[in-house]
Amino acid sequence: MPAPKKTVRRALSVTSAALTALAVLSPAASAAPSPSASPSATPPAKMSTVGGARLGQPGTQVDLAGGAPVLPKDLTARSWIVADAESGDVLAAHNAHWRLAPASTLKMLFADTLLPKWPKTTEHKVTRADLAGIGAGSSMVGVKEEETYTVHDLWLGVFLRSGNDAVHVLSAMNGGAKQTVAEMNAHAEELQALDTTVVTPDGYDAPGQVSSAYDLTLFARSGLQKKDFREYASTVRTEFPGETKKDEKGKTSRTPFEIQNTNRLLAGDSDVEVYPGIAGVKNGYTTNAGYTFTGVAEQGGKVLLVTVMNPAKDEHNEVYKETARLFDWGFKAAGKVKPVGELVPPRSAARASPQPGAGPSGEAGGAGEGTAGPQPVAVAPAAGGSGGVGVAAGITAGVLVLLAGGAWLINRRWPLPDLVRRRTRP
Repeated sequence: MPAPKKTVRRALSVTSAALTALAVLSPAASAAPSPSASPSATPPAKMSTVGGARLGQPGTQVDLAGGAPVLPKDLTARSWIVADAESGDVLAAHNAHWRLAPASTLKMLFADTLLPKWPKTTEHKVTRADLAGIGAGSSMVGVKEEETYTVHDLWLGVFLRSGNDAVHVLSAMNGGAKQTVAEMNAHAEELQALDTTVVTPDGYDAPGQVSSAYDLTLFARSGLQKKDFREYASTVRTEFPGETKKDEKGKTSRTPFEIQNTNRLLAGDSDVEVYPGIAGVKNGYTTNAGYTFTGVAEQGGKVLLVTVMNPAKDEHNEVYKETARLFDWGFKAAGKVKPVGELVPPRSAARASPQPGAGPSGEAGGAGEGTAGPQPVAVAPAAGGSGGVGVAAGITAGVLVLLAGGAWLINRRWPLPDLVRRRTRP
């Protein structure tokens, strides 16, 4: 269905944590129940219809044509979605608009909102106040008070280790958590991610903080338009600055330490292989949210986005296993199923009109020239010297948004930069 025409307004509300959240008041969103910190095991009977009426229906939505493979039988996630990253076609979905706790997948929205703010080389000396208010049990990358980090370092901490400490420092640089939350909510509205209410910038559990598989997929699709986002999301491992220490003679040194991406489809694990064609994006876990994940992969010229939220099956790496099965199905089913909905464009793109003689718009945000950065997935050295083929997000400039404004409305395409196959890892 076409993007909603009515302007959606969000009212600012002050949470108990003194953070600002914007409540969705659109007709589509108001049909859904109020956000809950502990949603029931049953999806609501009515959900948002952004992207198509069928996406607002509970249960699995798919239209199999002749020769199309059946969906995997062993999917236990509360909510999931399989979509074409370029055309926006939703190939299949299950409770796509169910408003659930997102955990650290919400960091995709955080990054998409704040990445354009600073060049990579911007430096910041961390204060005690920067690290205040981090939730107990948060994932951390190891940011230390009184140490200086570049923005590049901090974003690596966000993407690879899901570091809430890095998120809090970047939020402090942005004027604080309250300001950052307000900007994230505003950006979610711009993306038409109307299931989302942000309360904490890092995705840490908080009453009323929700998103959906549909919205998380919109965040990934938008973020992947940014060169830096693609670089960070596809990085397997790199070095992070350590703590400054003095030896007996008073000489100071700062030894970096290695960090590895916790996205198991990108880095692999004992029971999960690196997924062929994977190029990111973000995983998450909290007690309330369970395991959440959004991934992007390319095979045979097709680029798919898959989001999986909270599998019921209590098995190691289950969220990645179910994601992999949905990727497998999606690549086989592409062109053989009738879309059940679409990923809507941002409001600004839907409103824009093509300009005569306008050329490619280039990269969207995340700019800044820095020193040599970490190695993307397929050129990063594998642990223990093991080999493997990976796919990283291409970073060729000038190939980003080739179809913009009114052209989008005609073609319904948001071309991603090429996802290119890289050399076998040494």
